[in-house]
Amino acid sequence: MVELLAWLVLFLPLLSVAAITIFTRGNAARSGAISITAVVFSFICGLVLFYALPESSMGMPIQIPWLSIHDQGLGLDLHVDIGLRLDHLSLPMILIVTGVGSLIHIYSWGYMKGDPGFARYFACLSLFTFSMLGIVLADNFLMMFIFWELVGVSSYLLIGFWYERPSAADACKKAFLTNRVGDFGFLVGILLTWATLGSLNFRDLETRLNVHSVEFSAVATAVGLLIFCGAMGKSAQFPLHVWLPDAMEGPTPVSALIHAATMVAAGVYMLCRVFFLLNVDGSQALQVIAWIGGITALMAALIAVQQNDIKRILAYSTLSQLGYMVMAVGCSGPVPAMYHLTTHAFFKALLFLGAGSVIYGLHHEQNIWAMGGVRRKMPITFWTFTFGTLALCGVPPLSGFYSKDSILAQAIKDHHYGLFVLGVVVALLTTFYMFRLFYVVFKGRPRTEAAEHAHESPSVMLWPLFILAIFSIAGGLLGIESLYARHFEAAVAGTEPGFWDRLLEPFNEQLLAASFGVLAVVFGWLWARSLYRNKAVDPLPEKLGWWSQLLRNKFYIDEFYENVLIPCTQDALARVADFIDRWIIGTFAVRGTANVTDVAGRLLRMLQTGSLQMYAFLLVAGVAGVLYWVLGK
Repeated sequence: MVELLAWLVLFLPLLSVAAITIFTRGNAARSGAISITAVVFSFICGLVLFYALPESSMGMPIQIPWLSIHDQGLGLDLHVDIGLRLDHLSLPMILIVTGVGSLIHIYSWGYMKGDPGFARYFACLSLFTFSMLGIVLADNFLMMFIFWELVGVSSYLLIGFWYERPSAADACKKAFLTNRVGDFGFLVGILLTWATLGSLNFRDLETRLNVHSVEFSAVATAVGLLIFCGAMGKSAQFPLHVWLPDAMEGPTPVSALIHAATMVAAGVYMLCRVFFLLNVDGSQALQVIAWIGGITALMAALIAVQQNDIKRILAYSTLSQLGYMVMAVGCSGPVPAMYHLTTHAFFKALLFLGAGSVIYGLHHEQNIWAMGGVRRKMPITFWTFTFGTLALCGVPPLSGFYSKDSILAQAIKDHHYGLFVLGVVVALLTTFYMFRLFYVVFKGRPRTEAAEHAHESPSVMLWPLFILAIFSIAGGLLGIESLYARHFEAAVAGTEPGFWDRLLEPFNEQLLAASFGVLAVVFGWLWARSLYRNKAVDPLPEKLGWWSQLLRNKFYIDEFYENVLIPCTQDALARVADFIDRWIIGTFAVRGTANVTDVAGRLLRMLQTGSLQMYAFLLVAGVAGVLYWVLGK
């Protein structure tokens, strides 16, 4: 029964893709219903596994033999299974992917209603869910990498869903190509791991690492950084972060799925799954990972301060929060990283779906300065978005406070005091730009005709907001952190804390981190309130001067890539490849071989001219040559 449920969790979304593509592509309503039903049943199967799987079965893989290659001459011994791993790391992630994914599917029914690509949209959404579940359940590197690439394909299809728009077509290509850069490093890291430890299975790797620790320590830093390249692409870490803001060209529910439950979560999840390869004596990989995460968090938060598109503000917020998670992994804290990933899935999905509701109610207006006074027109959207904002900012006792505090506390615990200060600054900036958005969109007077005639979204879009708001409020009190701790720690001492202990746990465990986190929220809110309450235009550009332009243009990193990096690397590589193809391969290899064959053929053809005089001459010349050779000796 366990095996059946596990396979159903994985393959139900794929079956819906096949059913929609083959049978119901011309029927929008039926296609949507099939996709929603599949992901909901996948969630139910995951829920049964979560509560019914005995503790003794945790971590035991479900395997089907796939590849077995053994060659003594080459020293090759490769065994790969199609395996599913159910443990305290994968089971909660199954619920996040399918649970949040189900709400996004249901929300999409209302948001995408009337779109000519409705059936195609739900087929791609199901494919995306299937791909992410494959990453979560994979018990070996090869299977994970296959699904890793499927996630890339799925994101390409969904970001470019409205492919007739040039901006959407460019965005999906940018996402796909940027991720290929990171995935190349990831693949090399996988190969280096296999060459060193002789296995791709996570359980075997962990066992062999204890035996071959000396051999692996020589390449541990290289393996850790190469594997991290994959996470840099999928989880959009600097310098491969540039694709994520442009991914907003896809439908808003797609943005919610990418930012909350699927693609960007894949990188952080992968780092936590293979954390034993990163946390090796002598490896410097975690140090680099921590600082890249911190730099990404700060950079994205600064850029968000001067963005005016409601979805792009949330996109840079995701970048910043992903930086927090990666920073936690680098500070030897996979538990805080997964904890924040989980709570972030709740409130970031809520915020994106809330933003989608605002966009829907304002007839697809996305500029926050073309909004205003939306609170009175869309009260349900306003209140749910408010709770999402408070959770993201880290206001106690909402979920974001507990997970963010655990990261700040981990930085202190691991003696990364510089990263702790950076994390507090990011918390302050997060509160500032989110309340900037809040005051400009929901408060004040309507600034445009669209804002004046805004209307509340249909109930099919509001119910997911209600459910996500509940988890955004109470998610920090559900014991999520202790659940992940069971996977990464040999034993969790003591009993489960009570409600009041859990409520006050941040202040009891690490008072400094909790206090500075709360102070950052207070100062960020006061700063945003003083600048943006009842303002018709943005006062910050005048105060910041040229800094405002720098932040609005995202530190000109895209322009640097386009005008400097690509011409110096991609174009240079293209010229080298052209020279090799044109002259070495084309002229010397292909044409050279043809020319040598042609000349040899012409010379040999002279021996078969059909002329008797020539044959007689050659005969006499041959005899003379033989006589000279014999008599000359």
